[in-house]
Amino acid sequence: MKIVVPTREGLVDNHFGHCDHYTIFVTDDKGTIISTAELPSPQGCGCKSGIAAVFERMGVDVMLAGNMGEGARRTLEKHHIRVIRGCSGEVRPLVEEFLAGRVSDNGEACDHHDCH
Repeated sequence: MKIVVPTREGLVDNHFGHCDHYTIFVTDDKGTIISTAELPSPQGCGCKSGIAAVFERMGVDVMLAGNMGEGARRTLEKHHIRVIRGCSGEVRPLVEEFLAGRVSDNGEACDHHDCH
């Protein structure tokens, strides 16, 4: 499985479209993290940047995010990326919690670009 997390200074960025970079975690079939990589964030709004297609080509399965609008969520899901919103904190422990089944989507979406 590949999991991507919008990141800033080692933490989940509160709004995926404004992050500094994306941290990508690769897991084995037992749910153990076997590698990580960073991908710089493209300029501009996340949902219009083309990043969802990049993630799809990379084989990303899940995005663990802070906040995002419905347009961004729909774009990611159109590219076969499951979105989990409402995440926060350090990225690696978050991914470990997700892999343990303790992270779920909060169902909330931003309704404007400066949502925090």
